[in-house]
Amino acid sequence: MEVFALGEGSYSVDATKKFIPFNPQTDNRKDRPGSLFIHVNPFLIKTADDLILLDAGLGYKDTRDELLLHQHIRNAGFEPEDVTLVLMSHLHYDHSGGLVVDRYGKLEPSFPQATHVIQREEFEFGLSGKSSSYHAEIFEALQYGAKIDFVEGSGEYKTGIQYELSAGHSKFHQVFWLDIEGKKVFFGGDELPEPEQLIRKFVAKYDYDGQRAAELRIAYGKKAAAQGDVCLFYHARATAIGTVNYTDEVFTITPA
Repeated sequence: MEVFALGEGSYSVDATKKFIPFNPQTDNRKDRPGSLFIHVNPFLIKTADDLILLDAGLGYKDTRDELLLHQHIRNAGFEPEDVTLVLMSHLHYDHSGGLVVDRYGKLEPSFPQATHVIQREEFEFGLSGKSSSYHAEIFEALQYGAKIDFVEGSGEYKTGIQYELSAGHSKFHQVFWLDIEGKKVFFGGDELPEPEQLIRKFVAKYDYDGQRAAELRIAYGKKAAAQGDVCLFYHARATAIGTVNYTDEVFTITPA
């Protein structure tokens, strides 16, 4: 198993829910009052049987009108058409924007040949248009042009891939464990989005159930430390891939 972080850079987002590129080297946070500052890291996992994408980034394009996500997959040594599985933790725009690409004014699935694994109720909620954190047009395009395996609750998707309905960050959020070829990987999506949330324990206002999400982060951190999992941190500033150690009630993260 090989793991790749497909870093899409840093962004600010305010109450309008618009994601604006932010360069920490040249931009000033004070110029964007009321904004959260995030980093975006989809992941790619190569196994003997599959090329797996975990969450899909914002769907932004480069100066050649090419999807950044597609270019980063090529930079890792693969083609977008090689992706066989897309595992989605949830469908907030910063995780689902790259599921589609604009071709001459029409949204088309970015990975039409891949199977997308999505919690059914998360998809239905995103499609309903009841929250500005979701872009319903993405799911409409997927509905008619992509392969989707809807899952419900928790279970084993296929040998070596388990999913769990976590319901902390969003009501139907899920996390994944992969145990393949002697390696163990945990992808927590926005339940465990960055190492700092293990080190600085807090309840976040942007979570659907802040208390549950805070408790899950600790539980998943402890489980990862006990099992020796490699953790994938979607919103990490620096260490996107790392292992967790838990000693004397203190977490530390080691880059992997």
